[in-house]
Amino acid sequence: MAGENLYNVTDDIPSNWIIIETVVQWTTFTIGFPLICLSIYAMYFLIRADHIAPVYVINLLIADLIQICMRPFNLSGTWQFIVILIDFFGISASISFMVCVALERYIVIAFPLWYRFRRNIKYSLIMSSVIWVIPFIQICMLHLTTTLEMKLILFAVNLLIPFPLLVFFLVGTLKALSVSISVPAVEQRRIIGTLALVLGNYTVLFLPLIIQYLISGITGRENVKIGTLFERFSPLVDPLLYVFMRKGAKDTLAFPCFGKLMGDEEQSQVTNTMTMTDSVVEGSR
Repeated sequence: MAGENLYNVTDDIPSNWIIIETVVQWTTFTIGFPLICLSIYAMYFLIRADHIAPVYVINLLIADLIQICMRPFNLSGTWQFIVILIDFFGISASISFMVCVALERYIVIAFPLWYRFRRNIKYSLIMSSVIWVIPFIQICMLHLTTTLEMKLILFAVNLLIPFPLLVFFLVGTLKALSVSISVPAVEQRRIIGTLALVLGNYTVLFLPLIIQYLISGITGRENVKIGTLFERFSPLVDPLLYVFMRKGAKDTLAFPCFGKLMGDEEQSQVTNTMTMTDSVVEGSR
């Protein structure tokens, strides 16, 4: 079957490299699974606080979770093909939601009035539902392609399309911020940090995988899968987006008890400051 031959090109890969790839897979799974779950939990509290952007980030983390859950499986035959398709599905969904995150941040700066009146969680959920359909369409396109080389080239081209969009959103946001005087400096740093993290993640961890697929599709063989090794680390980067989504110190871990503790500490600091101020006033009298 053509599906079973989708990735059966590992005969030329050195055994040492296979060991390295296995270690990386299990290491990223061990670290990434609890980290992603904790990040999704934290993002949920941001949505409850009426933040719209985390909707796309949560979907991005779910796509990462789909990828990372495939790491422990080392199967053969048809089952290997199914695992690979699920992994492809997660990769495609991750990149698509990265574009959504970047687009949302760009709109906040470039079209603030439109975003202010259109920011509704319903639109975010509808857009997310549409994005989840894209990987299914890509997998169907791969299934209709007859040869392995064409499958790899087609998948690589699909993954390459978001690259100019991510660059455009970052450049456009920087230009809009250069003439904007209403956006606070802290908010500017969060928006630029989000876009830079998304573009950096794509460029460093996904672009080598895309180049690997293109080379494999053109040459018809695959030796050392360096791009695949880089991509294994991408689910560990996306949880950092939470740092740029939160708006206060109380959101650092997003646990109710922690938030209450931070609130008590802030109240205590305010009380102490007021007490010190009163003491100074009394002393001056």
